[in-house]
Amino acid sequence: MSHGNVIIRFDAVSFSYHEDKPILDDASFSVRENAKITIMGQNGVGKSTIFKLILGASASAHQDALKPHSGKIHIRDNATIGIGLQVMPKEFFELSILEYFATAFTEHKYNLEKLIADVLETVNFSIPLNKKIKELSGGQHARLLLAYALIQKPDILLLDEPTNNLDAEGIAHLTAFLIMYDKTVIVISHDAAFLNSFTDGVLNVDFHTKKVEQYVGNYFDVIEEIKAQIEREERKNAQLRKNIQDKKDKVNFFAHKGGKMRKLASKLKDQVEEDEENMVDVKRDDKTIRPFTIPAQHCSDVIVTINSVGAIINHERVMKPVNIKLWKGNRLQIVGPNGIGKSTLLRSLALESSEHAHITTGVRVGYYQQDFSGLDFNATVYDSLAEMMDVPDNQEIYATGAQFLLTSNLMKNPVGSLSEGQKGLLCYARFVLQKPGILILDEPTNHINFRHIPVIAQAINEYEGAIILVSHMPEFVEQIRITEELNLGKI
Repeated sequence: MSHGNVIIRFDAVSFSYHEDKPILDDASFSVRENAKITIMGQNGVGKSTIFKLILGASASAHQDALKPHSGKIHIRDNATIGIGLQVMPKEFFELSILEYFATAFTEHKYNLEKLIADVLETVNFSIPLNKKIKELSGGQHARLLLAYALIQKPDILLLDEPTNNLDAEGIAHLTAFLIMYDKTVIVISHDAAFLNSFTDGVLNVDFHTKKVEQYVGNYFDVIEEIKAQIEREERKNAQLRKNIQDKKDKVNFFAHKGGKMRKLASKLKDQVEEDEENMVDVKRDDKTIRPFTIPAQHCSDVIVTINSVGAIINHERVMKPVNIKLWKGNRLQIVGPNGIGKSTLLRSLALESSEHAHITTGVRVGYYQQDFSGLDFNATVYDSLAEMMDVPDNQEIYATGAQFLLTSNLMKNPVGSLSEGQKGLLCYARFVLQKPGILILDEPTNHINFRHIPVIAQAINEYEGAIILVSHMPEFVEQIRITEELNLGKI
């Protein structure tokens, strides 16, 4: 597909939430019509902030819109913008599907039900319009968030982690749709395989320089290009350092000689200065969390007993008998399509709200919720970690936080101010301090930078307690030893 005129342009844009912590510094880039662009960068670098700045430059008002502190953002005249958020806002939870879509428009739409039917068909989703948002699963929320953006038929479609919670069928359908979408698409995602299937350019937000680097090519090509760039710059500097040291040795030798030798030493000094000026600032790659261990609580008895489970069939909950007991070292994977009831089962177990499934008294539960609703967003990061310990140890808390890129500065901030990816890393830091007897993991790769995922998979695989896992990322699950499977779609 050919790309037209520039539709978005950032000219020397700077922005920060706190005066001494810039997010973008003099960032410049452009996006052309019909382009399919990925924004990449490590957790907390400011990818979602770029979306909010784009919204702030548009003619229509949006609650998440931001304005740059300096520089200019240009949006082509009359270009409309739709955004698919990564998390369903809580204020919509009490609305029905019909009421939710009505909020996408400033004026009343007499054909709203027809518009909704068309857009739900586009995202391969069928749901009664009187169903409330709070009754839906995370995967169903993901489809609704995309549909909400599409119903506005925007010239610029912004998608923030659109594959989170989607099953394989949903991801395949979304990929096919984006390939055929004839307008501009900008995507933030940590799903490398998904991105590589349709993107033709990358905007890389550099954590260290706060600049935005623009690349042409698919996602994997750009990763290799960045890696090659770092290797070239390191080789160049290594050669310059060698030359500098050789010349300095000669300067020291010749400087104490007379006549021409002293002049040669002076000339070599000038060459050393020139070589030092030619040293380049090597591009630093994104940080990756270090390998870690989640200690397991000692449990000698059965940890989990499940006698029956509920599956959503034709939008109704149907209970089915099962006989599942999990001991230390058992790993249960729960599978099934979006909306079948996987998250509901995990939530009822973790919160001990089911009479058909329970965790043995005294077992500590490490629960990764796909929407992080179990975290206290008003607590500081430090306090969120400290509550995992019977006797908080200041040194251990800071050391554990640092291991997950939660710096001493971030420790003072409220959990709600973290990016979604940083909240995910916080959950793993909490597990390390908590030493749980069971891990209940609901989409534990959601929002996590792909560089961290192999490290997390290794830690989970080496964890010695019981595990219950729901994940729609096959490459992640393949790295974890699973002892049994429960398919809610086939019980």
